[in-house]
Amino acid sequence: MTQGDGSIRTSQLLGGDIGMDKVQAGILGLCVGDALGVPAEFRSRKALIAEPIVEMIGYGSHGQPPGTWSDDSSLTFCLMESIIECKGINLFNIADKFTIWLWRGHWAPHGEVFDVGIATRKAIERINDEFIRPDLAGGKDEFSNGNGSLMRILPLAFYVRNEPLQSRVVTVSQVSSITHRHSISIVACVIYVEIAIHLIHGMTIEDSIKRAYASITELNVFNECADQFNRMFSTEFSSLSMNDIQSSGYVVHTLEASLWCILNTNSYSKAVLQAVNLGDDTDTTAAVTGGIAGIIYGLEQIPQNWINQISKLAEIVSLCTNFEKVSE
Repeated sequence: MTQGDGSIRTSQLLGGDIGMDKVQAGILGLCVGDALGVPAEFRSRKALIAEPIVEMIGYGSHGQPPGTWSDDSSLTFCLMESIIECKGINLFNIADKFTIWLWRGHWAPHGEVFDVGIATRKAIERINDEFIRPDLAGGKDEFSNGNGSLMRILPLAFYVRNEPLQSRVVTVSQVSSITHRHSISIVACVIYVEIAIHLIHGMTIEDSIKRAYASITELNVFNECADQFNRMFSTEFSSLSMNDIQSSGYVVHTLEASLWCILNTNSYSKAVLQAVNLGDDTDTTAAVTGGIAGIIYGLEQIPQNWINQISKLAEIVSLCTNFEKVSE
């Protein structure tokens, strides 16, 4: 599978049934976006406009080498691994994976966690210290709406894609609630997964967004926070200027920024670099953008030199291969 220099050719990654290219394109798309954003995290938009990120670099904000991904990818991989091991959704097993990631560096790029969200840490500690049921561990107040569940939810799009809508929503809600169980966080995850599912089935991004809107309006339980998401479904959304888009860690900002980047670019690389250069929560905005952009543009359109710099690439490819099998 590897070339003489240890790298992996994009053409060698393909195969399988969803097809495999969609799984790897989405997951590697997320991870590459994450790694592009890690060195720029917390930098302002003004600073990045003056000196934008245009390639995979290292060090910067967290002092990590090029190709280093953050908790976004780590928790995504933990979710995938749990689904593989359990051949389905087991919230206790997912919580166990999150715990050994936090305390032992499992699925950390270099064996040690260097970044973790406050709400995620608190939820994991709650599970272990208070023996609370995993889907009751996440914060439920309005200030617990960071993007910590959105950033790791993409694998569910592949796993639940053929289930009825109500079943999909229940699963996404439960998995989000391990760390984030306020309705705003849950709805953001549902929207993202629904968009990804329609993209997997071959729809355009515009039609996928419309179908996702139809899905959430069908579910009256989400009416209480629907106004938080109205802007991203408006016909004017894609025409908003960059100044109208925020890129903080608030889950609605992350989802909006990611969709805006995709709607206003025409390639994987342009979409994720746009996301990074919005500034602030650069790794997560680019990871959420990259997951969808990967599905849209395919694995072949993710720059090969970016892929080959990703830490633990062979292990990620193997994880995707095994995950695709249980998601058929």
